[in-house]
Amino acid sequence: MQPIPAVLLIGLAYVIGSIPFSVIVSKLTGAPDPRTIGSGRTGGTNALRAMGPKWALIVVTGDLAKGALPVLIARAVTGGEPALEAACGVAAVVGSARSIFLRFHGGRGVATGVGTMLVIQPIAVLLAAPVFIGVILITRYVSLGSLLGSATMIPAVALVFLVVSGTVPPAYLVYAVAGVAVVWIAHADNIDRLIHGTERKFDLRLLGGRGSGSG
Repeated sequence: MQPIPAVLLIGLAYVIGSIPFSVIVSKLTGAPDPRTIGSGRTGGTNALRAMGPKWALIVVTGDLAKGALPVLIARAVTGGEPALEAACGVAAVVGSARSIFLRFHGGRGVATGVGTMLVIQPIAVLLAAPVFIGVILITRYVSLGSLLGSATMIPAVALVFLVVSGTVPPAYLVYAVAGVAVVWIAHADNIDRLIHGTERKFDLRLLGGRGSGSG
């Protein structure tokens, strides 16, 4: 892959990752802007608080797609070059957390990161999902579920590739670490609140369209 096309693909991945689906959906539906409530972030949890489960599902689907699409484009253009797929994956997650359309604010990059991994190694997502869901159900901290679920992605990627092919493509393993690092950095304020016992808990009633969204 020539350097200039590679740079263009990475830039495109960042722009796609930057698309603020929750803000777009809120404007189209007349729902509250998710940036005005809760954590002020634009991810699925705040979308759920602001718009309810139906529209939040659309937001999460969009966030997954904006992670998957850049990796799929890189794969189609290069015929499958792990390093560029990984670079585009990181760019998409960074865009989700630091959107060019929102003055470099955004979400936490979780759903977008999952979207990238659904292309790179979907089985790893299946292995990490119970950790994400289980931690939230037990503790009611979405942030803790996101942190531990994303961290689980690293050994999950390594395990799956070792079992399937006997080797782990270095670029994919580097991406797993880099992607998780971006997500954890985006959760810096949550980590601080978790340490000090002031983190908001998630109201499970929101999943049924009820509750105030304390989480």
